[in-house]
Amino acid sequence: MDMLSKSDGTNRDQLEMVSLDKMVPEDHLVRKLEKTIDFSFIYNLVENLYSDRGRPSIDPVVVLIKLPFLQYTFGIFSMRRTIEVVNTNLAYRWFLGFAFYD
Repeated sequence: MDMLSKSDGTNRDQLEMVSLDKMVPEDHLVRKLEKTIDFSFIYNLVENLYSDRGRPSIDPVVVLIKLPFLQYTFGIFSMRRTIEVVNTNLAYRWFLGFAFYD
């Protein structure tokens, strides 16, 4: 009798209830960064650059500060590669405040 188990990949499309917060380890560097650095002061600095009308803007802290911060910290040298990595790395998504489908 053969005891070797092989995965057939059927679990890949399984629907699960998960929390992004639970998927990022407590000791991950992005958690330490988020806990240590208060990025909220940036909103006051750029507030006059945004209109009250029209569609909601993209969060300036994410685009102008956190995304380049990830690039520098983790040695990602192109914006295209950064977007690819953010699409697949749950810790980076957590740091940026993105949900699973953002």
